[in-house]
Amino acid sequence: MTENGDKTAKSGLMRRLFRGSAAAPADPPAAGASPPIEPAPGPETSAASPQAAEGAPPEPKKQWFQRLKSGLSRSSGAIGRGVADIFTKRKLDAESLDDLEDVLIQADLGLAAATRIREAIGRGRYEKGVDPDSVRAILADEVERALEPVARPLVVDPTKRPFVILVVGVNGSGKTTTIGKLAATLRGEGKTVVIAAGDTFRAAAIEQARVWARRTGSDLVEREQGADAAGLAFDAVTRARALNADVVLMDTAGRLQNRTELMSELEKIIRVMKKVDPEAPHAVLLVLDATVGQNALSQVEIFGRVAGVTGLVMTKLDGTARGGILVAIADRFAMPVHFIGVGEGVDDLEPFAARDFAEAIAGIERTGADQ
Repeated sequence: MTENGDKTAKSGLMRRLFRGSAAAPADPPAAGASPPIEPAPGPETSAASPQAAEGAPPEPKKQWFQRLKSGLSRSSGAIGRGVADIFTKRKLDAESLDDLEDVLIQADLGLAAATRIREAIGRGRYEKGVDPDSVRAILADEVERALEPVARPLVVDPTKRPFVILVVGVNGSGKTTTIGKLAATLRGEGKTVVIAAGDTFRAAAIEQARVWARRTGSDLVEREQGADAAGLAFDAVTRARALNADVVLMDTAGRLQNRTELMSELEKIIRVMKKVDPEAPHAVLLVLDATVGQNALSQVEIFGRVAGVTGLVMTKLDGTARGGILVAIADRFAMPVHFIGVGEGVDDLEPFAARDFAEAIAGIERTGADQ
């Protein structure tokens, strides 16, 4: 940003802090062929509806973009309302751009992204009319530009066998479910997988790991509830070596990033893994709950420092999500984003695509095959 642009952004922000915003605010294994994979438990496989009981055909599942758009509806709705309020029958001027910047910041995109989008929309358009659809198109382009560099696939290096993936995150972020979905994907690619039920604090997590291992045809390493997770990590990598497995998916207990003693336990797990394989873990995935908003920045910073996070998985894009935070994370940390999840089903985890996310959060409609 230029010096003048920086001053403008700062003065605009201070002015808005004191005068308020005119824009609408955001709402607060066995070797060989893979066995058939059973559907994961989720809303679409829960108790049958009355229509289903009467033999009516099930409602067809939405295509991926529509599910993503629905998952980002809280953020896209707030942005869409703000854009419509600001730019309907109104010329583009400094005040309208201030209001737009407020809307984007409240949607968790961050000041840096909001300022870039403000400048892109204002470029060459001062004192001219601009329609909401044009604003949404520019917004999508700028969000895509921010996210494209971090939209990277998770690559399993076949020369590192087993390829150890450590999955970390706070309580309730969806780590075990994400591991199950990743196991299904890897088994579908013909890879052999060992799941390590490393969340030994919760009996439910151990049982969940058992279910996913059975459904995906993965090997399982577990211990009793309350057992030492670092010892289990040692067992899992050792067993995977004995089986000549391709991948280890290591679950961990949820831990708040500001609890020093819990983060120290995570460091211990990594140290013990390295006793079996000095290069392990080969990938560390941080699972982020999309509903937490700004707290995700702290999670990325602290888990990155303690566990050496190599990539992100964003989950729980369920309509209450504050997905704009992913743009702020990309700006601040440039951390690779591998997957995004919109539900509990095995097919509700997809490789992250910057354009899809950008258009969904901007509220752009698609038709036909593009959905």
